[in-house]
Amino acid sequence: QVQLVESGGGLVQAGGSLRLSCAASGDIGSIRAWYRQAPGKQRQWVATMATEGPTDYAESVKGRFTISGDNAKNMVYLQMNSLKPEDTGVYFCSASGRRGGSYWGQGTQVTVSS
Repeated sequence: QVQLVESGGGLVQAGGSLRLSCAASGDIGSIRAWYRQAPGKQRQWVATMATEGPTDYAESVKGRFTISGDNAKNMVYLQMNSLKPEDTGVYFCSASGRRGGSYWGQGTQVTVSS
């Protein structure tokens, strides 16, 4: 069983920054990711990292967002800079389980005002 709890969302002006955190517990695998869902739209992949591997980003956030992790603390972060109104949405942390499957947190709201 894997539990994920996101925090760090909020309201920020365009051009500002936010840092999202995800606290993970349980039998976690090696893949961590962030997704987001804007109102009325499907959930969209944002970034992925492997505990001992490279990171990857959606084109829309490349150069502005950074995914990182602290394996000792079972934390995953998403540093978001130069935020745009189109970055608004609920951000979800996702992780693989050591025995397979994918797990999700409850999400944290990010709102970017113009």
